[in-house]
Amino acid sequence: MDRKEHPTVRRMLDRIDPIGYLLTEVFHLLGLFAIGGATVWAAAKAFLDMTARGHATIEDLLLLFIYLEIGSMVGIYFRTNHMPVRFLLYVGITALTRHMIGYVQTESVPDAGILILAGATLVLSLAVLTIRYASARFPSKASDGTDAE
Repeated sequence: MDRKEHPTVRRMLDRIDPIGYLLTEVFHLLGLFAIGGATVWAAAKAFLDMTARGHATIEDLLLLFIYLEIGSMVGIYFRTNHMPVRFLLYVGITALTRHMIGYVQTESVPDAGILILAGATLVLSLAVLTIRYASARFPSKASDGTDAE
């Protein structure tokens, strides 16, 4: 007889499982609120820094888009309990674009670094294309009956 099939062990697990589930959900919610709060805080600080300078650069605007995408990811994860991988790729593409713009502005002669950043952006873009194609061609059903990605 398996240990989990033993009646005493089964009763003990039946009592402990709801507590474990509750602790997991509480940790999940606290983590989401912490990430959401930190995102709002960082975005507000970036915005205040821009207003203090009196102007915004394209890098500043792309940074705000990164914060917006992270906030969207937190919101979607909070509502659906699913993390859309595409949003992570969008954050990566935006971050690489922001870095590439800064790189081009500071380097007098473009070198292999710009090709590496452009290549990485292309790879992430192809990953988004692949995921979009696969989810359209082979949709999976989520627990609520909608298509999940």
